[in-house]
Amino acid sequence: MHYKLTDVTSVIRSKNSGPYELTFDVIFKDYEMYERVKAAGVFNNAMFASLYHIPETDIIGIVHFDPAKAIKTTIVRPIPSGALGETDVYGAQQHVPLMKLEFDL
Repeated sequence: MHYKLTDVTSVIRSKNSGPYELTFDVIFKDYEMYERVKAAGVFNNAMFASLYHIPETDIIGIVHFDPAKAIKTTIVRPIPSGALGETDVYGAQQHVPLMKLEFDL
């Protein structure tokens, strides 16, 4: 079956994880869908690298946090927070590509 991430989650957000890292949080509406996405390996380095046009080596980690039915992904910031040319000091607008994510289970 085909799904849109925005249909099965209650929270999709991004934020700074220090000046050199960005963290993305995805919190699912229910445990069943969270477990299905987790088991299928939808969130993986290759998917995230492709979605954000970054090398897989820039992905610091993808963590599944079962008590919150959440997936946290941390990447190296392409441009450090506050550096010349950087447009989102707080990293709060970097989650938009995730909002367009669609997948099959």
